[in-house]
Amino acid sequence: MTSLSVNINKIATLRNTRQGNTPNVKLAAINCEEFGAEGITVHPRPDERHIRYSDVRDLKSIITTEFNIEGYPSDSFLKLVLDVRPDQVTLVPDAHDAITSNAGWDTIINRDFLTQVVSELKKAGIRVSLFVDTDNKIVEGAAIIGADRIELYTEPYASAFPFNPDQAVAPFMQAAKVAANLNLGLNAGHDLNLQNLKFFKQSLPNLLEVSIGHALISDALYFGLELTILKYKECLR
Repeated sequence: MTSLSVNINKIATLRNTRQGNTPNVKLAAINCEEFGAEGITVHPRPDERHIRYSDVRDLKSIITTEFNIEGYPSDSFLKLVLDVRPDQVTLVPDAHDAITSNAGWDTIINRDFLTQVVSELKKAGIRVSLFVDTDNKIVEGAAIIGADRIELYTEPYASAFPFNPDQAVAPFMQAAKVAANLNLGLNAGHDLNLQNLKFFKQSLPNLLEVSIGHALISDALYFGLELTILKYKECLR
C-alpha cells in the first residue's frame, strides 16, 4: 500500500493569520497520525509564512511515523534539517518567494550542486528525494546524483485528468518505469485529490508515498480530518 504523508502547511497558514496557537500545528500532526496517516510533511520557507523553523524542531519530538521536510537547499534549510534529522528530505527548486512548488529540478544542469547536497544529507543518515518532472533524462539524472527517491511533480497530471485520464497519466507511468529500472524509490505530490488519486495509484504500482496538503486540508473542512484521511487512504488501497 502506498503511504499517505499529510502536509500540514495549511494548518500553520491559518494559525499565522492571528497571534496565538490556534489551530495547534503539533496537535494537528498528532491527530493525522492517530487517524491513519503514515507520515507528516512540512515545507518551511524563508519567510516562515506557514510552517516556521521552530515548528519543525517542535514536531521532531512528537512525530512517531515518518517525518518528511521539503524545501530548497539553502544554507539555513540545510542547517535546519541536519539539526532535526528527519526520516526524509525532499529537495525542491523553489524560488524564495514561490507561492507553491511549480516545477521539478533540472538534474542535469544542477548535477554538481545537488550531488554535493545529497551526499551531505545521506552521510547524516537522511533519505533524500528529489522533486522532478517526468522527463526520462531528468529521472536518470536523479539516480546519477545519488538520490534515494524521486517525487514526481503531479500538477500536470491533475490539470489534464478531467479531460483524458489515460493521456494524463501516461508520462508518469513511463517515468515510474525508468525509476524502477534505476532502483529509485517513487513518491508523488502536488494537486492530488480525492478525484484523481485512485487512478494515479492504480497506474503506478511502484508508488511508495504521496504527499498531500492543500486538497486534503480543504476536504477536512467539509468531512472532518479523520474521515478525510480515511477517504484518501481508501484511494491508495
